[in-house]
Amino acid sequence: MKFEHEMIVCIVNAGFSDAVMDAAKEYGARGGTVLSARGTAAKEAETLFKITIQPEKEMVLILVPTELRDDILHGLYQSVGLKTPGQGIAFSLPVDRIVGLSEAPEKEPPRAAK
Repeated sequence: MKFEHEMIVCIVNAGFSDAVMDAAKEYGARGGTVLSARGTAAKEAETLFKITIQPEKEMVLILVPTELRDDILHGLYQSVGLKTPGQGIAFSLPVDRIVGLSEAPEKEPPRAAK
């Protein structure tokens, strides 16, 4: 089965979702969805006054044509990867069906003559 689209998921420290979208748009992405999240890795948890604090994260979901996937993932690695302040990871999942997504912006219908 050949997939025409992929969903790229990028998980970064809170405050870095704009950097994710800037990098993705540089390689052809048109937009994405940002979700608030919380990290659960034990080594990420910090203790403050004997209270364990889990770091706040953002998940960015980006639907892209499959041919853009590798360039976008590489751009994300460079901009917000684990060796940057964003501490991001990114991966892609194949998408077999999409509704409500057009390849090009829709044109406005012609106005009726008065």
